[in-house]
Amino acid sequence: MGPRAVLLVLAAGCAALGAAEFSPSLDSDFTFTLPAGRRECFYQPMRKEASLELEYQVLDGAGLDVDFHLLSPKGETLVFDERKSDGVHTVETEDGDYMFCFDNTFSTISEKVIFFELILDNMGEEGQDQEDWKKYVTGTDLLDMKLEDILESINSVKARLSKSVQIQTLLRAFEARDRNIQESNFDRVNFWSMVNLGVMVVVSAVQVYMLKNLFEDKRKSRT
Repeated sequence: MGPRAVLLVLAAGCAALGAAEFSPSLDSDFTFTLPAGRRECFYQPMRKEASLELEYQVLDGAGLDVDFHLLSPKGETLVFDERKSDGVHTVETEDGDYMFCFDNTFSTISEKVIFFELILDNMGEEGQDQEDWKKYVTGTDLLDMKLEDILESINSVKARLSKSVQIQTLLRAFEARDRNIQESNFDRVNFWSMVNLGVMVVVSAVQVYMLKNLFEDKRKSRT
């Protein structure tokens, strides 16, 4: 099971603000419901000269839009998307906690279902793991394939598998959003079909009544 985000409550009484922190994994994704009139924020600790890539999509909700903010550890706004349905952003990072927020305060009725994925590169953990491997390997000169070649092959396979998982996750998100749109359109078609059917029945009844009155003999017979 992949690493998941763990919500971290910043302070009691902050009704319009949420916060979360992710484990230092290289790939994390999360889906949550953002109520109307609310704003949810998440924190991701980063290292210097690393890379943070964030992709989000609004899967369900009226308008399929949300405001997105990405702030640096110094509080500077790096990215601001106003009422977008999706977005992909990559930033080179420094030491500190990066904050990104999803804002639905402009909506007073509709809640939004939001999916986002974090991809962290150059976090400095793989290099340390490789150095640990080398301490336990001796006599590599006798091998036809050097340790560096093995590590390069393993890293290549790992990168491709991670990319495959990322693409599958994004495809599932697109499928969920398309399914929600289709279900919403299906409900609208059924509703307006019933309305049109009701109008046709009423119009037919009125036409029959008017034709009946046109051919009705209203003359009174005298005896």
